[in-house]
Order: sequence, then C-alpha cells, then structure tokens
Amino acid sequence: MTDAFANDPEYELDPIVARLLTSFDARLLETSEGRRSLGAADPLLFALIYLPNSLKDALGRTSLAECHVEWAEVAKLWTVPVQKPKENRHAFLAPRATGKSTWWFLILPIWWAAYGYTKFIAAFASRDAQANNHLDNFKAALKNPENKHLRKDFPNLVNYSRSIEGQYVSRSGFVFTAQGVDSQTLGMKHGDQRPDTLLLDDIEPDESSYSGAQAEKRLRTLQDAVLPLAEMARVVISGTVTMPGSITHQMIKWAKGFRAPDLEWVGLERIQVHHALPILTNEDGTERSFWPGNPVFSMEAMLPIRHTRQFMKNYLNDPMAVDAEYWRPEDFHYETFPCTKTILSIDGAVTTGRKSDFTGMAVVSYRPPGAGSPDLGKCLVKHAVAVKLRGNELREKVLSILEMYPEIGGILVETNQGGDMWLETLHNMPVPIKTLHNSVSKTERAARALNFYQLNPHRVSHVAPLGALEEQMCAFPQVPNDDLVDATGNAILMFLRPPKPQRSGGRVRIPR
Repeated sequence: MTDAFANDPEYELDPIVARLLTSFDARLLETSEGRRSLGAADPLLFALIYLPNSLKDALGRTSLAECHVEWAEVAKLWTVPVQKPKENRHAFLAPRATGKSTWWFLILPIWWAAYGYTKFIAAFASRDAQANNHLDNFKAALKNPENKHLRKDFPNLVNYSRSIEGQYVSRSGFVFTAQGVDSQTLGMKHGDQRPDTLLLDDIEPDESSYSGAQAEKRLRTLQDAVLPLAEMARVVISGTVTMPGSITHQMIKWAKGFRAPDLEWVGLERIQVHHALPILTNEDGTERSFWPGNPVFSMEAMLPIRHTRQFMKNYLNDPMAVDAEYWRPEDFHYETFPCTKTILSIDGAVTTGRKSDFTGMAVVSYRPPGAGSPDLGKCLVKHAVAVKLRGNELREKVLSILEMYPEIGGILVETNQGGDMWLETLHNMPVPIKTLHNSVSKTERAARALNFYQLNPHRVSHVAPLGALEEQMCAFPQVPNDDLVDATGNAILMFLRPPKPQRSGGRVRIPR
C-alpha cells in the first residue's frame, strides 16, 4: 500500500502517513467491509483509503500537516449527537494553501456523509460562485473513477437523486447546499430537514475590496442570519485573516486572550478558535515546520520571508505588518523607568453608533533630560484602551483609569471632534484638563511620533506589550480605527516635540 502514496522512489514517506499505514492489518483493505470499518472512526484513514488524490501534491506525493491531525480529531465530534445549542462550533484559522477548503468542504463532509454522521450540510462562502465551486469539487470527487473504493463501498452517497447548481441530494438522503453568505438563508429547509452542519469558508473578501463597515455588516449576517439557521447545528468557520479588524482577525485576537467589547461575540457564540501556526517550537527551543512534507512550508522556504508583512498576515494570520508604512514590531521597546509627569491622553469619538470610531485613551509618562538620561527627554507608554462610551459612562471610565494610575497629573483631550462637549462630559475631574485642536494631518502626526520610536537611542518605550495599540500602529494608516494611535501620539508630541521658535526684536529666538 505504501507504493500507492509515492511515485518518486526517492520520496521518504511522510511520518504521519507512515504511522497511519502501520496502524492496521493491511488485509482489511481487501474487502468493502474491512475498508468501511477502518474509515468509520478515523477520518485520516478514510482520506487515505477513499480520497487519496485529494492528499497528493503536484509530484504525486502524500503528506499531512500537524494541523490536519488536529482537524481530524475535532471532526470526530460529529460521531456524537449534539446535546445542547451552540455545543459544537469551531473556527479554524491557518496559513493560506494549508488545505482548509479541501478538508472542511471535501474530505470531512464526505466522511460525515458516508457514515451518516451528518444528514444536511449548508455551506457558505464569500460569494455564490465560490460556494458553488466548493460543491462542484465535492460532486467531482464522488464521480472521480480514481476514487474507486468510495464509489464501490458507498454507492448510495455517490449516486444522487438530485444534483443541481447549489444543491446535491444523494440516494441515501444526504443533502449538501452551497451559497454566498449574503444570500437569503432564513428558514432554509429540505423537506422537513434543517441543516445539522454549517460550513463557512473564506466568507470575507481580500483587503483591497473590504472595509471595517463591510466587516461589521458581514458579522451581523453571520450572527443574525446564518448561525440562527439551526442552533443545534455543528459549525465550522475556516479562513485566513484578510485585514485588521476583520471577523477572522477578531477570532484570532479572542484566541490570544484579548478581551474587548467588539470581540465578545466570539465567546457569546461559543466559537472555539483553532489557530494553526506554520512554525512550531520544540521542547528544547528548536523550531520545526507544521507541514515539512510541503515545500511551501519547509523551514528553508519560510525563514527568508519570516519578517515580511506577507508572512505575518498570510501565514501567521497577524496583520501587524512588519513592512508597513509606519511602525514595525521592532520599533517597540519594553522597559520601565522613573518619570516626573504622567497624563491621560484622550482621542474621542462624537457618537457611539456601529459606524463611529472608538474613543482612544492612553496613559503616557515623561522623564525630562537629566533625570537618569544624559540630555534627552523620554516617554513611557503605560496603558492604552479603546471604548465606545459617552456621557456618564465615559466619565466613569476616565475616573477608573485615574484610580488605576494615581500618578496621572492631567488629562489631554483632542477636541477636533466634539469641541467643548468634552469639558461637559469630564466635569469635576480630580486633575486639570488641557484641550488640543490638531491642525496637521493624522499621517503627519503619526510620522512625527514614529520618529521618536525609531531614534537611536529611542525616546519612546512601552512598559509591556500593548496589543491593541501596537496592532493599530503597525496597520496604520490602513486600519479601521486609529484612535489609539492619535491618543498616544498626541501625548508623545506634547512631551517631546521641540517648542516653536519665538520672535524677539526681529530675530528668531529658540528657547533653551
């Protein structure tokens, strides 16, 4: 059987495949009953036996990634009946070209359908054409004469009673429908059946044709139209991050431990996020590829591009771009030192609606020249948070930050939006308030602030990694919200920007 998985005589059999091939008595492969029994409890064995071509690369060689093994383990949950709503919902985020569509729209659905683990799959993609392409690939695999064991052992699945664009109904009664995620889905049924499995693959377009407002709309569709189709249905969401703030990015952030109002939906929908990393660390600190049998993911191929925005976004699902226009991860320095002044800087939003910006708040401290530094002042960013609050709720949030950081001696408020409204909201503060009206562009202010991060020696440090702030900085200016960049930048420029020259007696006098 080994020869069936390698056309190249010099090919070294993939270790995961080799382990599978030695885990059973090969004589079981000689009969339909033996093959069916082998595949019933193990989707990896099922794929090797019934869909071998779906696992081969361009050279005809078979290999599996470590994440494929994890996905197969999760897929085994389909063998157990769902007991309560939202019990079996998963998101699988992995590098591009990892085979997400092959596994979640082809191999695993065929396995589920072959053994009756699912009766009705409703599949969704970003567009109708993309969804129909997935369904066409599913039907093509059933018809493929090279999948001879599948055709012989599961004739009631392979042969259909109805097969039209967007739908496949097998003789066994299994139903597979596919459509764009924005299509009308409410009340989807086939006879008396409702979907018991919902598959969503790449439901967001690429960054060039996507925006923050569109991401919010797509999320509402997911929550209000797709997921309510069947509360008891198993759910799979697979994809790669398309841009900062996208649905997939929000799930990645939730999985990393970020907690913010705009991420809470992931927990409320009980979505378990599985994030596959292309480079894994061994116990001894050395590194390995998660898919060494694929040349695209060999360490030799990945290491030269590891520092690029492409790698971080398309491989790590992390849109904090290292070759961005402004900040890069290496611009952030982490330390702590004594400071003499600390302010709370606020960049506010006028409204708190779905389409409004967040209010950004940053706690920034300052060490002047001579206080532990030979000749330059320096800033320390201690805290950064973005909220969608106004009125008394915003005031209470500000008071809580002042309590967290008692060293704060003043509040700096940018009044480009809201004007004197901020003085009304922040009434009776225990520290003075200073207003700021910026007359230069966001990009110019960002460039000035960035300069202080990159000076040698650098003049801005963070007390610890500040995920939300650093994420905005690395994605700037192509970021849905830049409130934290503004709030932090305003404080840095207030402390570190040289004073403007003053005219005296017809001459320009620069204060010392």
